[in-house]
Amino acid sequence: MKKYNLTHLKELEAESIYILREVASQFQNPAILFSGGKDSICVTHLARKAFHPAKIPFPLVHIDTGHNFPETIAFRDNLVNELGAKLIVGSVQRSIDEGRAAEEKGKNASRNAIQTVTLLDTIEEYGFDACIGGARRDEEKARAKERFFSHRDEFGQWDPKNQRPELWNIFNGKQNFGEHFRVFPLSNWTEMDVWQYILAEQIDIPSLYFAHNRDVIWRNNTWLPVSEFIQISGAEKTVNKKLRFRTLGDITITGGVESEADTLEKIVEEVAAARHTERGNRADDKRSETAMEDRKKEGYF
Repeated sequence: MKKYNLTHLKELEAESIYILREVASQFQNPAILFSGGKDSICVTHLARKAFHPAKIPFPLVHIDTGHNFPETIAFRDNLVNELGAKLIVGSVQRSIDEGRAAEEKGKNASRNAIQTVTLLDTIEEYGFDACIGGARRDEEKARAKERFFSHRDEFGQWDPKNQRPELWNIFNGKQNFGEHFRVFPLSNWTEMDVWQYILAEQIDIPSLYFAHNRDVIWRNNTWLPVSEFIQISGAEKTVNKKLRFRTLGDITITGGVESEADTLEKIVEEVAAARHTERGNRADDKRSETAMEDRKKEGYF
């Protein structure tokens, strides 16, 4: 009798596909929150496998701050065309123009926090009852508290002390009017798992993840990309460095790491040897000790 042993990646894949199918069965109007980063790309790839040969039954929702890397937007549009998926874009600039959000000022200004307003408005406008994200518990201590089905109240807020128990593989998607859920199929994955899966499945990812030369400045202990959206002081010197990005966010807050990893195999080797978390170069997480949890309580991703 032939033995069939699942690798740890296949076990994680099976768990994630099960969760995605649970979302399709329990909710009326779910969506995938798509940022163009590796984790949301993996979620989209898993959804593709979960419902093959049919198309992905969820629209992709991108909250566009207007401060994205151009490479991210180009990748997003190419993937949507390839999948034949529906893309919904929530505009932070529109939220600012309508007076729904106030743009930060100063040297370290960012649109990261005010994405929450646009996200919640988009969820309400389209009536989404579940939003599937690529967050993982190993990323950050606040995300470690999340359930697979993460309940949000009628104001879109997260209360870590008021979440549903999840026994074995039983998920409770019951909600009252106005409430919704965030769903995280990759909760049990690590950064290494994601990269090994991308390598095994040969999933396309933005070129930003590979080592490349870029003009940067040294700020807040990281190499920050030079762009039209940041103010460079007289003391800051623009240099050209070969680097890559371990995580993608707005160009104004995403720091790079010096690297020679220009292939998936080299990235896996680099991540295996890394001694710092992938979000260690994200300026939005350095604003306070509880920066992520504070944003999540307000309705952040």
